[in-house]
Amino acid sequence: MSKNIPVSYHGKHKYNIHIRNDFTDLAAELALLDLPKTSKICIVTDSNVRDFYLDVVQAELTKHFEHIYSFCFEAGEQQKNLDTVSELYEYLIENHFDRKDYLLALGGGVVGDLTGFAAATYLRGIPFIQVPTTLLSQVDSSIGGKTGVDCMKYKNMVGAFYQPLMVYMNLSVLNTLDSNQFSSGMGEIIKHSLIKNKKYFEWIKEHTAQIKLKDILALEEMIYESCMIKKHVVEIDPTEQGDRALLNYGHTIGHAVEKLMNFEMLHGHCVAIGSISASYLSMKLGHITKDEYDMIKDLFFSFNLPVSLNNSGLCANDILAATKSDKKMEAGKIKFILLHTIGDAYITKELNDANILDAIEEIL
Repeated sequence: MSKNIPVSYHGKHKYNIHIRNDFTDLAAELALLDLPKTSKICIVTDSNVRDFYLDVVQAELTKHFEHIYSFCFEAGEQQKNLDTVSELYEYLIENHFDRKDYLLALGGGVVGDLTGFAAATYLRGIPFIQVPTTLLSQVDSSIGGKTGVDCMKYKNMVGAFYQPLMVYMNLSVLNTLDSNQFSSGMGEIIKHSLIKNKKYFEWIKEHTAQIKLKDILALEEMIYESCMIKKHVVEIDPTEQGDRALLNYGHTIGHAVEKLMNFEMLHGHCVAIGSISASYLSMKLGHITKDEYDMIKDLFFSFNLPVSLNNSGLCANDILAATKSDKKMEAGKIKFILLHTIGDAYITKELNDANILDAIEEIL
């Protein structure tokens, strides 16, 4: 199994997404980028991924690099902050990393976002490679160059657009994901189908059983399709000046819930909650039918994603207030993503508090 997806910006090839079933040609792909063997490379990972994959990736890198380092931090969204970045800076400085050296992000979205931000800012920028190990990071955060860390409990408020040299996905790592992490990735995947591809939405429905069993052919097809959607969107709008904001479907309310839950609820689960709210509002505005709304809700539910916040202790007004602290605010108005139809999303800044409260009440 081997698929490659080229990602371009301004008409020029920038990097490749490699979809594989192991790590055996990681070093060979890096060698094709003409990375000097004498350069240093630092694998950045977390305490969970370290125990599964650090040794095997280090062994693979020895086929090309002479100097391999590793930096590990405690797993969890709460570590995605400037303090952890500062610790990584210090490690790189102490080991004399310069602009001709490399970082490699081995892990999920937290590792990828933090490593990318460090790469963008250390010595005003050094190259980095994404090796995502969760379903969520494979289909979303590793692609498109968004990097960042949380600041004062506000998600991704400090960041930069900084493209990787390469994205390398080993689908076999998904076998070590627990059910919650896997379903979290499905939250973003279903979102992709809702905003851009109704046929993909129908395909996910038809292949639910195979996907839940982690059938490798179904996973390959699904991840490929989601990566293609993300690729096309970020190529058109690399710095989120327009259509890339469509990828924020479900994120306005989702990020508010994530913050109010102290990041203890997985990101993809919060996206699912936010997507149901946005789908409900799309129905209330007459864009999709009640049957379509129920079908969307049922698909999220079928992948063990939350469809309500029962017993969370959250209230609608607190969620609304949190949406107004989100980075998607523009000129005092919330930029909200809704559906014209399944597979066709649009951006609006015309919603009022009553609209948004109605959508929030639906998931409480």
